[in-house]
Amino acid sequence: MLSIGKLSEAAGVKVPTIRYYEQIGLLPAAERSSGNQRLYSTKARDRLAFVRHARDLGFPLDAIRDLLSLSDSPEQSCEAADRIAQAQLLAVEGRIARLMALKSELERMVAQCAGGSVADCRVIECLGNHAHCSTDHGRDVADLSE
Repeated sequence: MLSIGKLSEAAGVKVPTIRYYEQIGLLPAAERSSGNQRLYSTKARDRLAFVRHARDLGFPLDAIRDLLSLSDSPEQSCEAADRIAQAQLLAVEGRIARLMALKSELERMVAQCAGGSVADCRVIECLGNHAHCSTDHGRDVADLSE
């Protein structure tokens, strides 16, 4: 059995995160010692490693919950897991495309800056008026109310 500190070290996850994952049901409630210290099995360590790896790959918590549920029933088809991974891949590709547009726009802004005074600065001009940008790299109009 592992204390929460040893589990933290073993899985590379901070103690508050372990408590949070337990609170939201990604990890089962820990057993308790006679001194009320949390104790975790190697199965909990493996489950936490699964969660950490999935988080490293950018999976949202709801998807991880679904993947954990699937992993708890190894006899079923992996079709649902494939769908979840495919959705994550599409989300990552979308973020990459947005980041590439941001990179392109920033490169263009920097290249157009003549290094003169702020009054003539292309960077300041572009930031002040999105119409000067060559791509639609910003948030959707609906997001601007945030």
